[in-house]
Amino acid sequence: MLACTIFLSLAGSASAQQQIDFAFGINTLTAPSANEASGNHFPQSLTGGAYPSFSADVILFRNIGFQGEFAWKASRGIWQGVQPYRPMFYDFNAIYAPKLADRAYMELLAGLGSEATRYYQPFQTCDFYTCKNYVTINHFMGHFGVGLKLYPARNFFVRPEAHLYLVNDNQEFSSGRAVRYGVSIGYTFGRR
Repeated sequence: MLACTIFLSLAGSASAQQQIDFAFGINTLTAPSANEASGNHFPQSLTGGAYPSFSADVILFRNIGFQGEFAWKASRGIWQGVQPYRPMFYDFNAIYAPKLADRAYMELLAGLGSEATRYYQPFQTCDFYTCKNYVTINHFMGHFGVGLKLYPARNFFVRPEAHLYLVNDNQEFSSGRAVRYGVSIGYTFGRR
């Protein structure tokens, strides 16, 4: 109920100067292979799998605003052939979205976030508040992204996109670098 109220208030506040976008995407991820691991990196690649994503942005002034997104691996992988795991990426960015044509916009993103890798266990651990069957390891990361937002019908858009993640101290995988690419569909409130 609270999320619905926030959504409606944000959509209602979109004026001629503001634009709010919400999108859902399907992506995949590529990263250096396990054979390319060096130093203290484990020979485990992040490559492969479907990565659903949600994103939202607000353009405030002259094609500049802020954006946030969350992407996660849809199915669990097997880390080192033994441990089930699921990587998740979330980031907050500055966005620059210049108009290219009547129904086309470029999106350039730069920001910070975190890679959170959840490792699942066959047992639960409980504390005062909850029980869980996983441990999460978080790593700070930098994020750069680019997208081409195309409007085939009114305020609905399709956005081919690519994202570069630079994950700090990502020793659990073969590299601290990963690229996510795919397509999102979404809706714009208050389109300029």
